[in-house]
Parts: sequence; structure tokens; C-alpha cells
Amino acid sequence: MALQINIDNGGTLTDICILDDTGVRKTKVLTTPYDLSKCFFEGLQKASGVIYGQTDVKRLLEEVDLIRYSTTQGTNAICERKGPRLGLIIDAQSRDLPVRLAEHDPEVFDVLVGDRVVFLDSATVMGDTAEVDVVKAINHLTATGANRLVVSFGGDDFLAVEDRFKKIALRKYPRHLLGAVPILYGSDLTADQDVVRRTWTAVINSFLHPAMEAFLFNAEGRLREYRTKNPLLIFRNDGDASRVAKTVAINTYSSGPRGGMEGVKAFSRLYGFTDSVSIDVGGTTTDIGQYLNGTVAEVRRGHVEGISVSIPLCEIMSAGAGGSSIFRVVNNHITIGPDSVGAVPGPACFGRGGKEATITDAGLLCGLFDPKSYFGGGMTLDVERATNAVNTNIAEPLRLKLDDALLQMEHAYEEKIAVELHRFTKISKDTVMLAFGGAGPLNACGVAEKAGIDQVAIPQMAAVFSAYGIGSCDVSQRYTVMLEQHDTASLKDALDALKVKASRDMYAEGYEAGNYAIEARLVADFGNGREETQTLDDEPVFPAAFDKAGTVELELKAVKALRTEGAKKASFIRGKPAVSVGVRNVLTRSMGRVDVPVYQLAQLQKGDWAIGPAILEEDFFTCRVLDGWAFVVSDAGDVLLNRKG
Repeated sequence: MALQINIDNGGTLTDICILDDTGVRKTKVLTTPYDLSKCFFEGLQKASGVIYGQTDVKRLLEEVDLIRYSTTQGTNAICERKGPRLGLIIDAQSRDLPVRLAEHDPEVFDVLVGDRVVFLDSATVMGDTAEVDVVKAINHLTATGANRLVVSFGGDDFLAVEDRFKKIALRKYPRHLLGAVPILYGSDLTADQDVVRRTWTAVINSFLHPAMEAFLFNAEGRLREYRTKNPLLIFRNDGDASRVAKTVAINTYSSGPRGGMEGVKAFSRLYGFTDSVSIDVGGTTTDIGQYLNGTVAEVRRGHVEGISVSIPLCEIMSAGAGGSSIFRVVNNHITIGPDSVGAVPGPACFGRGGKEATITDAGLLCGLFDPKSYFGGGMTLDVERATNAVNTNIAEPLRLKLDDALLQMEHAYEEKIAVELHRFTKISKDTVMLAFGGAGPLNACGVAEKAGIDQVAIPQMAAVFSAYGIGSCDVSQRYTVMLEQHDTASLKDALDALKVKASRDMYAEGYEAGNYAIEARLVADFGNGREETQTLDDEPVFPAAFDKAGTVELELKAVKALRTEGAKKASFIRGKPAVSVGVRNVLTRSMGRVDVPVYQLAQLQKGDWAIGPAILEEDFFTCRVLDGWAFVVSDAGDVLLNRKG
């Protein structure tokens, strides 16, 4: 196997997964949100130390064959509402459009756009006075505080109107001038006829673009300094990867969680699970998905925080509750998230200046962590700071003793995730819950109990599961155009044009014609939610059945396949009782504080099993095995927890 480095950047921790001929290894670094390239290169430094026994980034970058990167930064930015202020220019004939946009999510629309909206008649843009009106619109929005603009017109001629606007804006505000405001056009991203979806796609992309651009191009530039032989590949939310210059910002949204779903798919097939729900718990969010009957759900028009957009997305829901999410008392009740302390300043117990209470602080005070061995021994936790944070923010406002406050925090956290599981997935008696991410296994049994799930699986690679999941992704480019004429000649012309574009882009990815596959299809929209598709072969013919469709889009995908479908199977069969490495005094719900056995996953063999209450841990995750639960280790080193009936 070639040397591969997979990096998944989260809000609190950045995970690194190393794959080579010796197997799979992992490490982590703290995320540096003020400069993501810093934690990116710190991750490469730690990876080189894991591989060579000493830090040697230069050698690593000379020898590595693939570096893949995924991130939750887009997910976190939307969840926490952190990003640029946008201005929106739309068709005067669509004065109800802001209302229709806000219907998807009033809070998100208010934060991203609010009242920074200008209505401009499309006839004016196409007319003689266009330059004056375009300048007025742009100046008005920048004067009201917008630092990025989105232009999205409706009607059948929206492509022509936006093209005319773009030409005027470039003449009046050339990009080389200081202070020229960035403008994104809905038609730059999609030819989707639905103006609401198209506008939301552009708005979200514009919101995410600055942070992604600043980091990714900076990281790629630093890689070039080392003369890295292959470009940095960005794992996208459609399950494939591409180089930085050909990646659109909105395609980085939920890319980290999508990597987790690729792992869920492989894990479920390995063990023969047909119904798996997943909780991927990071520092800021819990990402929830479902594998059902052989696949994970992907829709052609995906959803971002419940908002319908024009691009395909895996169906993943991000709940604002993670290991670094902030607990507060509101109206005498405990609330959690969606804001997070992230890695800086981090949970109070990190000793980096954080003063808010988080589930990580609660876990420490409940006795679930060894303060000296946390994070593989790379971080010492501060019990006193955690105690002060929980007392100040939770216990004292509720007039509770510390232990009672900790139990209520734990309950609120688990209940929130369980509610979101039921809201987003379909749970049956056969459902297995996969728990991963650095904080996923910690409260997995409690979440499962509240959700009515009796089996929980924890992958051996749980702590870096999303980074592990992106390890076999393909390299691809996708294109979509709308066919103006519904006939075979127009179809062939459009197909030939897209193939030329694909050949250029795939050559830039490092693959010449003949070394990648072309997949093409037509999607016909007949209205009222009715869509039909037709896969195209080497001699495409426009289907007569599509003549009466309102719109027909041609989709083309150029893909270099790197995935390998393994035939390996594994199982969970009890063998001998597991041997603990010691005990830890833990706060329990029914017995108060008691000593429970601690099991180290690295020291367990296939078939080893034990019953709760107990602690099961490895360098980068801890699992609390509740009373009434038992675990067993598979022949592949993974863990299955069963709730005793």
C-alpha cells in the first residue's frame, strides 16, 4: 500500500490517520482555529514522528503518495453562525424571495443576510441605465456593512441577467483594486431553476468561502515549499476528492462527517449490519447519519442545516452538542450548545483559559478520565478549574451539589442527542448505533438507553474514524448544465463540451484521458416533484419521453476510481473474560461514587468481554460502560456493547 495521510480537521481536535504497508496508525493535535494551517502542519509533524520515530516533515512529504483532508469547519461555522456579513441582490419581481428564503431557517437567514437586501429589476440590468443601478445596489449594501455580495436573479433568463451584471461589476469594481467587494452569482454554482435553492446555495457558499480559501491555499502553498510530489486533495461531501483549486466551498460543508459515513458503510458491511445509525461526536457538533440496506442516504438536492440547496449531499444532521459545547442555566434548566469553546480556550479542564462548563469537564469530575493519561498522555487535565467552571455556571445557579449538577449535565447532554437521533433517523429493534469521534464513545450507552437502542458498536479507530473513512475515496470532478434544446444534437454538443472541460480538470488532477471513467446522465424535471433519470452510453440519444419535461439537466462525472471493496468479514463472539488494568472511582447514577474496573482496549484480545459498570479506554477515547451493559471485542479489534434485557 502507498503511504497515505488522512487529516480530518474538527473544531477542537484535528485527527490524523496514517495508512501504509504496516497497517493503520493514528494521532491527534489540538485545532488552532486562528490559523488552521498551523494544526495542519503540526499534524504532519506528529505523523512523521509516528512513522519515523522522530519529526521529519521533509522526508514525509517526499515519500507520501496521498494527503487527503476533510473538515467540519463549514459545519461548525453554520452551526455557530460565525462568518462574513452578506449582502443579497435579487430580482425586483421576486419581492417575496427573502420571506421564502427565511422560511427554511429564519435564524440562519437573519444572521447571514438579515435586511441587507437590494431589489433590482432584471429589465434594468439588461437596459441602458444598468451601470448606474448596479453601482447603486453594490454601494448601498457595502455601506450597510456587507463584506461579500450574492447576486441571484429569477426567471427563465437568469443566466443572461447575471452574466450582464457580472460584466458591469467587473468594469466598475475590478478585482485588482483594494476594497473591491467579492461577488458570487448563483449561476456560478448551479443551473438549478429553483431560485430559492439556487440562492441559498450561493449564500451558504459565500458564507463559507473566506475561511476555507484562506486556510486551504495557505496550506497548499506551504506544501509546495517542501516540493510535495502530489497536490493536497480535499475530501468533499459527495464522497470523492479533488485538489484545492477545483473545490467549491459549500462542498466542504459536512465533508468530515461524510468521511465518517464512508466508515460507517464499510464497518456495517464488515459485520453484516443492515440498520446502523451513527453519532460522530466532535468538539462542537454531533453528526448523525444512517446506513440502511446497503447504503447511506444521498439526495440530489441536499440539505444544509435543514436548508434545501442545489448540490448533492449525504443526509447528515449536525446537532450543536459536542465535547466542547457550552452548558448554561436558562430559566432554571440546563441547556447545551450550539456555541462551543473549541480548542481555544477549550474546556476549563484544559487549563488554557476556558471558564465555561462542558461535558468534557463533567466527564473529568465524574471520574471517567485519568487526568494524567488523557489525550494519550499528551495533556494533563486540571480538576480544580473544571470544578470551578461547573460550580459557577451550573451547580450554584441551580442550587445543587456538585455531583447532582454533574448528573444533570450528563442527562441533558444524552437527552439532546437521543432526541436528535429520533428526529432524524428511523430506529427499530434491529438498529445498531455506531459511536465514534473523540467524544462519541464516552456517553454512548446513556444516549442509546434514552433512544431505545440495545446495541452500540465502537470501531477500534473510533477516535479518528472520519479520517479513516476518507482513506479510499475516489478523485472526481462533477458538472451539470441545463439543456436549452431538447434534442439529440444539442445533447451531443453539451456532452462533448463537458468532456473537454473534464479532460482539462482531470489532467490537472494528474490523470490523462483513458485513465479515468466518464459517467453521464440526464435528469428531467416534470414539475410537482416528479423527476426521471436516464443514463447515457457512448452513443447518446435524447429520450422522447423527456420532450415534455420542464427542464432537462445533463450531469457528467469524471472519476478516477481508488476505492477497493473488501470481501473481509468479522464477528463478535465471546471468549474469555477481559482482564482489567486497575480501578477508577466513578460517579454513578444509582450507587454514588464507586470503584469500577478499567480496561485498556490495546491489551484486549478477540473475544474478551466484561460487564458494566466499567471504563473502556484507549489513547484517544474513553467509553463509559453503564450498569446493565456488557462489551465484547471482535476478531478485528472493534467493540460491541449489548444492553442486557
